[in-house]
Amino acid sequence: MDALASAGHRVEVASTFRTYDGDGDAARQLALRSQGDMLAAQLAEQYNALPAANRPQLWFTYHLYYKAPDWLGPAVARALRIPYVIAEASHAEKRAKGPWRIGHEASAAAIRQAALVFCPTREDIPGLERLIDPKRIVHLPPFLDSAPYSAAIARRGELRAALAAERELDAGVPWIAVVAMMRAGDKLASYRVLAQAMRRLDDLRWQLVIAGDGAVRPEVEKLFDGRARFLGSLPQRRIAEVLAAADICAWPAVNEAYGMALLEAEAAGVPVVSCSTRGVPDVVLDGRTGVLVPYGDEEAFAGALRALLTDHERRRALGREAARYVAAERSLEAASTRISAALSAL
Repeated sequence: MDALASAGHRVEVASTFRTYDGDGDAARQLALRSQGDMLAAQLAEQYNALPAANRPQLWFTYHLYYKAPDWLGPAVARALRIPYVIAEASHAEKRAKGPWRIGHEASAAAIRQAALVFCPTREDIPGLERLIDPKRIVHLPPFLDSAPYSAAIARRGELRAALAAERELDAGVPWIAVVAMMRAGDKLASYRVLAQAMRRLDDLRWQLVIAGDGAVRPEVEKLFDGRARFLGSLPQRRIAEVLAAADICAWPAVNEAYGMALLEAEAAGVPVVSCSTRGVPDVVLDGRTGVLVPYGDEEAFAGALRALLTDHERRRALGREAARYVAAERSLEAASTRISAALSAL
């Protein structure tokens, strides 16, 4: 919404209706579809009752897939005869006969109707190309407002000293930062891989700082045997400050869609060590803003961390390039320009 507004558009949240069904419950999906049909008809009626100059000129939906189809946008866009646009859509034929068949079919129909689909990760593009002309797909890598991170970089020394005093950290050794939720499944799996990697580095001096919270926090804390500082859940500006005070950001990215926390670390001038999986290579540029290792190779992950922990100058060079890269190519302003150019064709 910020990127659209920055491009000169007036953006309005049309509805807070949520269609997510995590259990594959066909009855629930049908009930959500009925609610969606009703809400879509109401919205279309309300918009069509407005003077022509006040009606929406475009419908924009963020993130639809088989568990969360869009029951509103396609119908409203058809009723108003306006373009329908999606950001972050995915399509996989393997869901066609599963418990989310209803959501799968609805998402496929919505994608076919879309005038444009903005795609944050290249991984989703092949599936989308089975439904629509590639010319209607725009690769729009993840982006963020870089201002809070740039401000934090300017205060790095001050922030590091303050955090060291607050959490009894040794400011003279490299700090490894992690920003991630603590929940069962892929997040916990990533924490386990990270803990195993850190055990391979016991001969080095380092400090681990973890920002995040969740239901499995007790289990995560046990993984690190008291060798990590847990900061809990933090507001975005504070996360920027913690990252800027660190030396490396490390995250194994088990089944990670693309890793916004990795982009945040780069924006804060911190090199990233992660795995080359899914959309992560769209966020971290191997050898330029961080180091990517083969997915699932725990030894290589630990080795990449070791190499950066023992090379101060390389850490700094990668961090400088990471901050420059985000400011130039992955900032709110850069994304706004790209989005505006694509929408202008509609």
